[in-house]
Amino acid sequence: MRNSYRKIKKVRELLRRDDFDKAVEEISRFPARKVVNQFISLLYSTDEKIQQRAVTAIGIVVSRLAVHDIESARVIMRRLMWSLNDESGGIGWGAPEAMAEIMTRNNKLADEYHKILISYAVPGANYLEHEGLQRSVQRGIKRLASKRPEVK
Repeated sequence: MRNSYRKIKKVRELLRRDDFDKAVEEISRFPARKVVNQFISLLYSTDEKIQQRAVTAIGIVVSRLAVHDIESARVIMRRLMWSLNDESGGIGWGAPEAMAEIMTRNNKLADEYHKILISYAVPGANYLEHEGLQRSVQRGIKRLASKRPEVK
């Protein structure tokens, strides 16, 4: 328990740094499987700066993980998708943006998951009715389209 508390504290300190670019360098050296849970938990932060930086960090670590272990990266994508499902018992704050950030950094995951992200904005498909989640979906789609306009 104490070790995980130290990890989350370290992760928060990195995300709060004024020079986030230097923090990103350090984040990119973390073993993905050991820190991704901390970053996902910070998607629920009420501090928008921390939440958005957690989105960026998830994109970095999961896309790097995908290079060596695509199946583990897929598990994380499915975990983010599950958090958006009514049956999960929660609300997947930041999950659409995190999915998009991962996809902006990894072609294979973008090819596999972009239609799912888009489906969250389509009534009659997997449309997310919660206004806050719909804003997150729209931001995610916009981010993905700005980095990968070929993905439709």
